[in-house]
Amino acid sequence: MRRTFLKTLVAAAAAATLALPGAAQAAYPERPITMIVPWGAGGGTDATARIVGSLLEKELGQPVNVVNRTGGSGVVGHAAIADAAPDGYTLGIITVEIGMMHWQGLTKLTYADYTPLALMNFDPAGVQVRADAPYKDVKELLAAIKANPGKYKASGTGQGGIWHLALAGMLAMSDIPPSAAPWVPSNGAAPGLQDLVAGGVEVVTCSVPEARSLIEAGRVKSLAIMSDTRSELFPDLPTLKEAAGIDWTLGAWRGFAAPKGLPADIQDKLVAALEKIYKSAEFQDFMKSRGFGVSWAAKEDFVAYMKKSDESLGTVMKELGLAK
Repeated sequence: MRRTFLKTLVAAAAAATLALPGAAQAAYPERPITMIVPWGAGGGTDATARIVGSLLEKELGQPVNVVNRTGGSGVVGHAAIADAAPDGYTLGIITVEIGMMHWQGLTKLTYADYTPLALMNFDPAGVQVRADAPYKDVKELLAAIKANPGKYKASGTGQGGIWHLALAGMLAMSDIPPSAAPWVPSNGAAPGLQDLVAGGVEVVTCSVPEARSLIEAGRVKSLAIMSDTRSELFPDLPTLKEAAGIDWTLGAWRGFAAPKGLPADIQDKLVAALEKIYKSAEFQDFMKSRGFGVSWAAKEDFVAYMKKSDESLGTVMKELGLAK
């Protein structure tokens, strides 16, 4: 009886220890973490995920394996994040497209299907063409598209993605039907830019940082940026309003999330680690050196940000006939 009593006492003590507040947090993480990226390698989303993943390894003391899950105009990767077990071992970088895909009828997923951790990046769209293109500014490009509807193809993301919407909005604001520049879907900016250089398309709307290496290599040139202010990285690049009198601004945001239902203690540990990373000189210098914009909003503030983005994008997509 004494032995039975002692065994019961030990078991009860162990159970009580596991139930103590913070016990799960102290144990997490005990094994490698997977970071899912819904877009292709080489683009801005991939670069942001990889710098954060490398710094998160140092903060958490476990490997963070970055995995690109592309396809379905972003649906495949976003679904993989949402469908994973909410145990903290599968995280992901979610992008502005989560506020667009459901309007297009591509998925039922919305920002509400995740545990939001933190917004960390925002980049406006730019208008890129080949370096040897005959247009000296964006007005000449728009005039060429208007005069030759269907001739000039564009790319930069999936059908109906943020960079597609950037192009459609610019054309609509110029009294040009968005269909005048047919969209060629791609799994992100990097393959779209490769298609541009190869001559498969004539225009790529994506963030200027994503095109930076090709711009600096003299293979691509940017004509304008869809922002209220000029880029710090390319201060000579005019805004769309400066270059063509078009009052149209749009950009992409990127943030980190986990599957819905992530325990609060793990949420807190991850948000604290991400905030430390965001404030670090290593992260800030990396983003600045590549021209990536930085922006911080955590948990409930991130939810409010995504809700506003979702609503405003839905309104624009309906006006442009891109919503179903």
